[in-house]
Amino acid sequence: MQEICLLSDGDGNKGVDSVYFNRGRKFVKHVDASHAGCVVVIGGGVVGTSIAYHLAKYGAKNVVLLEKTELTAGSTWHAAGLVTYFNPGINLKKFHNDSLNLYKTLEAETGQQSRQNWHEAFQALISPDEIAAKHPLLNMDGILGGIYSKGDGHIDPYSVTMALAQGAKLHGAHICQHLPALDLSEQSDGTWHVSTAKGTIHANTIVNCTGFWGRELLQGCFNVDLPLVTIEHQYVITNSIAQVAARGNDQLPVIRDLEASYYLRQERTGMLIGPYEAGTDMKVRTDWQSNGVPSEFGKELFAPDVDRILPHLEAAMHRMPVLQEAGIQNVTCGPICYAPDALPLVGYLPHRRLRNVFIANGMSYGIAHGGGCGDYVAKWILHGEPPYDLTEIDPARYGAWATPAFTAAKARESYGDNNLISHPILDKKAGRPTSRVSRLYETLAQHGAQFGLHSGWEVPHWFATSDAEIGHEPSYFRSNSFGPTKRECDAVMERVGLSDLSSFATFQVHGPSARAFLELICANSVPKVGASIRICHLCTPHGKVLGELTVSALTDESFYVVTGAGSELHDLR
Repeated sequence: MQEICLLSDGDGNKGVDSVYFNRGRKFVKHVDASHAGCVVVIGGGVVGTSIAYHLAKYGAKNVVLLEKTELTAGSTWHAAGLVTYFNPGINLKKFHNDSLNLYKTLEAETGQQSRQNWHEAFQALISPDEIAAKHPLLNMDGILGGIYSKGDGHIDPYSVTMALAQGAKLHGAHICQHLPALDLSEQSDGTWHVSTAKGTIHANTIVNCTGFWGRELLQGCFNVDLPLVTIEHQYVITNSIAQVAARGNDQLPVIRDLEASYYLRQERTGMLIGPYEAGTDMKVRTDWQSNGVPSEFGKELFAPDVDRILPHLEAAMHRMPVLQEAGIQNVTCGPICYAPDALPLVGYLPHRRLRNVFIANGMSYGIAHGGGCGDYVAKWILHGEPPYDLTEIDPARYGAWATPAFTAAKARESYGDNNLISHPILDKKAGRPTSRVSRLYETLAQHGAQFGLHSGWEVPHWFATSDAEIGHEPSYFRSNSFGPTKRECDAVMERVGLSDLSSFATFQVHGPSARAFLELICANSVPKVGASIRICHLCTPHGKVLGELTVSALTDESFYVVTGAGSELHDLR
């Protein structure tokens, strides 16, 4: 399929126009896949089957996937199936690219159909005339241009999941349906007993890919609370449209409208419209947060509520007028698992008492992420460290400060902003402040501090001295923060400044072996007492940068170590 990002003249009355649219930190040098021990993957959606497939393909000999009901149950089976290279995060683009490349070849490898409805495109900035030529059913009022995105498409979620499961089995993995993991019990050597109705599996590593069940599984077994919440996502499929049917096999490009916040793609001879409601209109399942997911929930759906998405449907009808005469064939309202920032939680759990437990949850773009996520997690498990940096999806970015209330409020905000055009240095207010405020918070606020959120901490970005400097005004040019920031820089350079560094994570390393320990884990030499503060990097066995510490020697056996707020749990593990 193809995607076009439409660029509008900004006139809201003209409608929408933006289509787009370890095994732990106990690192090991290398693990021979044939001796990696048993890996139990829990969850049989697109992510779980992808991880099982990649583990088995890379040589792991004992891979077991447990699915409590049927493969694709949960969020995968009802997904819209969009796969795109587009992502605002540079690192996550590799996730998407790996998925795209995998899905192109999976059918040939496994013999299982996976690319149903797959069509490629090219990526370029194109004119309104070119957009009209590629999608002649669009109303072009207000459109200034668009981005035609290469390699994007849509794929049948069921088919690709079955292809991944088939590929995993071909490489020796065991796929067990209707066999839930009942309990997880850690052994003294760091291995695990996974209890099922058919017996206990002795596993070296566990991977939790259970989607909206993920939080409940870890709560029940370990009393660990993941910042995840379920959101109701709806899409509408129309009846057959004559003008669409007349195109035969020449499918229309996928449209992503960032202004009206929906995606629009062809579904057979009709159209599929998937809105993202504003935060005030969408529905968060806080009842599942409090009471748990209903035990019988598998391939069930929620009752649709078209009124919630009516403004988006009207916008889509304005942009594609043939929709105005189309009837509604089906409205799907299903669960999607969200983290507060709408990014996944993928990696090794940051809780030090849990060894060899990985998670891959919160996949708001599960089909697009699935292939790349499987490759990423499998390589991390087999080689003892991540294949590349994806700090933005590391579970360690959240700590105890990310409460259920914060998660629900922030996920509501993130979902509502999902398709909106992003500005630099966005200052989002939902769920703030958290418990992470310094003792100077009120004092700084009284002096005009305008705060931003950094790993849960309220950190002053600038100090306002007039009404025009209060609150962040998004801009691609100089925002209202430029003046006060310049004023602060001048004051510090010409006179003196005092900064509140409470948000930095601090550790004290002490004991007779403290220096030897720091010398072992740091690439730089540790400073002596009375010497200057020293920057010391943590490295992985493969020579990659793991972290950056600022180290001071208080005594010969006591050291003060500082790292960034977002690195606290990451560096601890």
